[in-house]
Amino acid sequence: MPRSTNSVASRKRRKKILKQAKGYFGARKNVYTVVKHSVEKGMQYSYRDRRRKKGDFRRLWIQRINAGTRQHGLSYSDFMGRMNQKGIRLNRKVLADLAMNHPQAFKAVVDQVKS
Repeated sequence: MPRSTNSVASRKRRKKILKQAKGYFGARKNVYTVVKHSVEKGMQYSYRDRRRKKGDFRRLWIQRINAGTRQHGLSYSDFMGRMNQKGIRLNRKVLADLAMNHPQAFKAVVDQVKS
């Protein structure tokens, strides 16, 4: 009995991975064995960085809030500590947006915290 290979499925599987390597440079886009490693590593990076992105944004928001509070004579940690004492429940994303785009509203929050 002759050996049977499912070439349709094999080709489809290879094409699927080659398609994911669109935009890669040199052999990374057209040599299957190289493409397989490149795409796999790229997937690992994207998985890791989807989680890392959350921390990156939190750090950005903290920097923006810190810059905004220092203009009003407070440090970030002082400001957040007083916010918790006063029971003001605004998250860092909203506070950072206020500090950047609505300085008057942010000043009102800082004044509320200071009093």
